[in-house]
Amino acid sequence: KGNKHNMLHYHSRLINALLLALLASCFIASPGRAAVPEGLTADQVAALEQRVRARWSALSARDYGKAWEFSTPVYRSIFPKNLYVLQFSYTVERELTGVEVVNYDAPAAVASVAVRVMSKPVKLTSTASQAIGAVPVTVHEKWMFIDGEWWFSADV
Repeated sequence: KGNKHNMLHYHSRLINALLLALLASCFIASPGRAAVPEGLTADQVAALEQRVRARWSALSARDYGKAWEFSTPVYRSIFPKNLYVLQFSYTVERELTGVEVVNYDAPAAVASVAVRVMSKPVKLTSTASQAIGAVPVTVHEKWMFIDGEWWFSADV
């Protein structure tokens, strides 16, 4: 009778452990793509993410003129490229580490995007900056969908 009781206890614990593992797997995010915000198609999200990555590639390369080209047509008609490039620092290195489309306002055709970047000074001039090194930053951007294309919406 003792062996039978031990065996039942073992199987009960095994089943509980398996159920707990199954339940936990339901709550763990899969490594796949995040949910598509309501009002957007998967293709629109992919196109937006590609535009965000391309703009940040230009920023990382310090090609601020190229980054200006991602601004909305209205912004570019008001702010010329030669003035736009003056707002950036050439003393900061940026490395894009992630892009997530977090929301979409369909009536306004505006997407909210969280851009994760590692940022650090080009020249580490102090002991503190050397100790800190690269700092993770999340930049919240707005992108507008105009005439079938995504455009970066600068705060003005």
